[in-house]
Amino acid sequence: MTRVAGEYAQALFSLARDEKLDDRISKELQIVSETVCAEPTFLKILSAPNLPKAERCELVDHCFKDRVHPYVLNFLKVLTEKGYARQLPDCVSAYTELYHDAHGILPVKAVTSIELTSVQTEKLKSKLEKMTGKQVVLSNIVDPACMGGIRLDYDGKRVDDTVRHRLDDVRSLLINTAL
Repeated sequence: MTRVAGEYAQALFSLARDEKLDDRISKELQIVSETVCAEPTFLKILSAPNLPKAERCELVDHCFKDRVHPYVLNFLKVLTEKGYARQLPDCVSAYTELYHDAHGILPVKAVTSIELTSVQTEKLKSKLEKMTGKQVVLSNIVDPACMGGIRLDYDGKRVDDTVRHRLDDVRSLLINTAL
């Protein structure tokens, strides 16, 4: 994340939090980001220096006016006017991080070789919530290369108890053992 994205996200989050709109703004930013990122040429157009700022802002209005909260609309316009439209995904990530911190939410990525069942997901989520004291939002990524076990990525940490990781440890031990 860039410094600019962090500053703009912080400004929007502070405003949204003060107005008790942080939930709504968070959801709308996610939708806008997904929509814009699905069409990369849109960000290129919003960043095109040969297109006047007024026309670029008019395009933002045309696409999002009356579909998102005015704060989100104005945020998009400010990014466009300042030439930071391409930083929208980073801004949304920074906003989401601030939102999660403020609401005690911990996103956790669980990587497994097969998809977790709903029972396994609930047990893991419950255990992580007890461990961390936060509300866990668990996403399961299936990666057959891990061969079994589970790897958890959260809060800048990685807990790796996959078969692949254990085999790599054994391989490293064998390579570094003098015979």
